[in-house]
Amino acid sequence: MKVLLSAYACEPYKGSEPGVGWNIAQKLAQHHQVWVFTSNTHRAGIEAELAARPIENLEIVYFDPFGWVYDWSFEGKRSQLDVYFHYYLWQVWAYFYGRSLHKQINFDIIHHVTYVKYSNPSFLSLLPVPFVWGPVAGAEQAPKAFWQDFGWRGRLYERLRNAARIVGELDPFVHLTARRSAVAIAATKDTAERLHKLSANNIQTLSATGLLLDEIERLSALEPAKGDRIRFVSIGRLLHWKGFHLGVRAFAQAALPHSAEYLILGEGPALSSLQELAEGLGVADRVKFLGRLPREEALATLGQCHALVHPSLHDSGGWVCLEAMAAAKPVVCLDLSGPGVQVTQESGYKVPATNPEQAIAQIAAAMTELAEDEELRSRMGEAGQQVVRNHYNWDRKILKQIEMYEKILS
Repeated sequence: MKVLLSAYACEPYKGSEPGVGWNIAQKLAQHHQVWVFTSNTHRAGIEAELAARPIENLEIVYFDPFGWVYDWSFEGKRSQLDVYFHYYLWQVWAYFYGRSLHKQINFDIIHHVTYVKYSNPSFLSLLPVPFVWGPVAGAEQAPKAFWQDFGWRGRLYERLRNAARIVGELDPFVHLTARRSAVAIAATKDTAERLHKLSANNIQTLSATGLLLDEIERLSALEPAKGDRIRFVSIGRLLHWKGFHLGVRAFAQAALPHSAEYLILGEGPALSSLQELAEGLGVADRVKFLGRLPREEALATLGQCHALVHPSLHDSGGWVCLEAMAAAKPVVCLDLSGPGVQVTQESGYKVPATNPEQAIAQIAAAMTELAEDEELRSRMGEAGQQVVRNHYNWDRKILKQIEMYEKILS
């Protein structure tokens, strides 16, 4: 097949959306002819990789609106409105590039891969080619009961995020993208419901996240935790919606030996409030804030811990959950969004998110059970590894994607 991928974010050795774009492109090119539309932002990383490891059947087409290449060195220092404006314009440019290239190539399938935000349109859906949209996400919300723990900045962030989603759904081109999709793929159940409201006809639910086989093997070979000291770990940006404050409170509430530790890896604006919380709960000596570690050091730390605590309130992806499962670590998460799809009852604890007090109590109970039962940790760890190998291995995910293409064309 001749497949055109729309991957605004696409770069090797990157996590999040650039990693999704690149992994789909390079794996799909092992089976079919692939053209990728992406931004010049990623040109250096892609060209360095292709110079070292050329990939047959893969053509990269770089472009940006008005020659404006977005400078990510300013990320975190300014509003994200400009990147979304750049992305919207890029989508317009993609239509004209796609229309011109289709006349030469005659594509069989067009697949929008990144960005994964469902409330932005893909103008490539207007071309006379079967169109696949997603996996897309973004409808996930923190339950209102949990807003009581957010500061005023956190509550403002959630309101603005919800407002942006609502405004996006008013865009007629978003509705048109949904209606013209041969398949609209939602990363979570929340987004699937919104796609239905947008009149998408054929909706499937499939996580956007995955791991390469060599990553799975490397994680499964991590040095296991040694000694009798129980260690829990959370990894990610320290933001209000990541829910790490729930983990700290649960750790203080759990019936754990005094030698138990809770390691938190990451940096962000919630650091000082988390440190104050640990101090106020009397666990500051056992809750260790290790900052943002280099990837290899972070993975080694994960290996030395017994379970991952990931109480995120609206995380559509959750790569760290897959990494922990591949490393045979049970995962304690809220039954929300991406982690609620990835983690099974056999591989961890999916805690209902009714209100903070209930969630904290159930996370604490899960911590206590895991600390006391080595056989349970081992059984859940093995189950997690099987889940990742069977459902989140990029090689298998791509074969399912190709099968979907074939069904569309038949």
